[in-house]
Amino acid sequence: MKIQSLLRQYKTQIEQQLTAYIEPLQAPETIKEAMLYSLQAGGKRIRPLLLLATLHAFRKPMDIGISVACALEMIHTYSLIHDDLPSMDNDDLRRGKPTNHKVFGEANAILAGDALLTYAFQVIADDKNTSPDVKVRLISELAKAAGPEGMVGGQVADLEGEGKTISLQQLEYIHRHKTGKLLQYSIRAGAILGGATEQQLTLLTAFADYLGLAFQIRDDILDIEGEEQKIGKKIGSDVENDKSTYPALLTLDGAKRKLRDHMTEARTLLEQTEIDASLLHYICDLIETRDH
Repeated sequence: MKIQSLLRQYKTQIEQQLTAYIEPLQAPETIKEAMLYSLQAGGKRIRPLLLLATLHAFRKPMDIGISVACALEMIHTYSLIHDDLPSMDNDDLRRGKPTNHKVFGEANAILAGDALLTYAFQVIADDKNTSPDVKVRLISELAKAAGPEGMVGGQVADLEGEGKTISLQQLEYIHRHKTGKLLQYSIRAGAILGGATEQQLTLLTAFADYLGLAFQIRDDILDIEGEEQKIGKKIGSDVENDKSTYPALLTLDGAKRKLRDHMTEARTLLEQTEIDASLLHYICDLIETRDH
């Protein structure tokens, strides 16, 4: 099967499964609608796709990773709902649609995010395809990647950096945690489920670190030269919110060079794993050249 077709199949399966997890919940319709609204708003599904692509590299079936992939997308989606709130970025649009709080109100948006975050761990705990020991490891690593030592910590550092001149080292801390830790978890979870050796896991973790930074640099570049219609939100919001970015610190050309350097390092590490990394290489290309 061609790479593009396989990724489309994965994406379709992820989206169908996300809906299947929410619809049967014994919960008020309002919260289910708010959860589904943001889960079904589209998006690249990069994180769950990276997890399934890593499983594919170890020649393992998609079925053993689909629950963890969906849980990961739930946590990413909760972070976007909260990120868009008036108290945070105060965005009106996400992926070309009104943000969750614009449709359901601020209180329900907060609760929808809370619900997705907590339900994600239940999804992994209830997975019938994974042994208890592996589930505990996956839950522990996901909590760390999403929590104060990961995404939440990066978000706090990002908020504290607004309106200030920060160093490249501080900016990389923000992005390694705010964006990179969940991307890194995608790869690590796929490798753990795939039966990676410790050496392979070490190489893939380093690969994911470079990939996460490259992802964010591309985001910063698109905030300057992207097309609003493709991105689905207002261009120039980083400048408007007085945020430090790679182009602001390195110039636009410098940021593009840094992006290329990180992707070169990522691909070099991937080659050293000696796995069938064709899907992962293809996703690397997508991340480096994406226009939304």
